[in-house]
Formats: sequence, structure tokens, C-alpha cells
Amino acid sequence: MKPFISKSAFGFINYALALLLIASPWAFGFSHIKGAALLVPIYLGWLQLIMSLFSDNPLGFRQLRVFPVQMHNCVDLLMGFFLLTLPWAYAFSDRVFWPHLLMGLALLIKAIFTQESPFLTRPHRSLPEAGITSIDASEGRLNH
Repeated sequence: MKPFISKSAFGFINYALALLLIASPWAFGFSHIKGAALLVPIYLGWLQLIMSLFSDNPLGFRQLRVFPVQMHNCVDLLMGFFLLTLPWAYAFSDRVFWPHLLMGLALLIKAIFTQESPFLTRPHRSLPEAGITSIDASEGRLNH
């Protein structure tokens, strides 16, 4: 399957999800539940916002673009999986789970289906990040 989320849409979705995660306890009405149900979405929202500012996408700050999109997607995948399983891991699924489940799925989908995502985009053999190239082999770099 081909990635269908552009880098511009990726930047917009980052900020939207970050703000939604931060506001989710009040927006979805579970601010009365204490502990992980309340704090984890807020912390992950702030982490998402900070990563969005420092990410190498069109909506990131030009001087602060230090996170490659691939790294941001890997962190998003971990955050999405953690948020997705949080209600059952911390045993509050009987009180609230839909916001965590939906936002976790949104993070997972964004991480997997963004252009330049490491999960669907294979590196080309001639690119340095793909490993050994034919130039390395011909220059004898394999023997050292």
C-alpha cells in the first residue's frame, strides 16, 4: 500500500492531534478520572506538539527542523500503540476508552501512511541510508 498523507498534511495533523490530546480530558468529559487516563493524553499531546515544532516538515519551525520525518513517525507509532492500549493496561476501560482508542488509531495511521514513512517506504539500494552500495564494494570499503 502506498503512503497517502503528504508532508504538509502530516504537519497539520501533528498540530491538530497535539491540541486534541491536550484538551481531550475536558473535550470528551473524562477529566474527573484521575491518574493515567487524565495525564497520559496531556503528556503525549505536549510531546506531539514539541516534536511537531522540531520536525522536518513544511509546518515545523525552519530553524528548528532537527527531527527527520522517519524518526517522528517511529515515535508516533510507539505513542499510538501505547495510547491505544492504555485503557486496558491501566484498567480504566470500564470508565472511558473511546477517546484513547481513536486518538491512538489516528497516531498509528498517521505514522504508517505518511510519505517518507519508514513503514511503507523502502530505501532505494543506491541511497547511503540503505546500506552498502556498489561504489563501496568497488572501492574496497567492505574489507576494512
